[in-house]
Amino acid sequence: MQKITPCLWFNTNAEEAVKYYMSVFPKAKTGKVLHYDDESAKVSGQKKGSVLTMDFTIGGMTFVAMNNGPLFKFSQATSFMIDCKTQKEVDHYWFALSKGGQQQPCGWVVDKFGVTWRVVPSQLTTLLMSKDAKKAQRVMHVMLQMKKLDIGKLQQAYEGK
Repeated sequence: MQKITPCLWFNTNAEEAVKYYMSVFPKAKTGKVLHYDDESAKVSGQKKGSVLTMDFTIGGMTFVAMNNGPLFKFSQATSFMIDCKTQKEVDHYWFALSKGGQQQPCGWVVDKFGVTWRVVPSQLTTLLMSKDAKKAQRVMHVMLQMKKLDIGKLQQAYEGK
């Protein structure tokens, strides 16, 4: 079991969000589900028998989705970065997570639930951390003009093409 588990706070749609993430991420799985009982429903204002928390695993990382009312909203100050080995993988996550959400610059996506993701090619860090500052600057310049990151164009910038 991982030592730190992110908990995502939803109003009442944690189940819907988990099902959505199950459809986006291969090999995703759900875990334990806890429902509101009489006492916890009274305190929270949630419906007795509705889902309180759901464990789910995506990309090998366990999360908890919690229904606890409209007190808090997601913020772009917290995001989850998806390491993508191929352009096909970048495209898959980019389009799946932005459906019903928002496409942002530099590989950022806010999904339809308000959770922020960064869809990033594995090669990007290597390109940006090149010992050749001019190569890294070209990559940064090209990346800053993109929404969905394009591995081919980033590589071309690195090579000066």
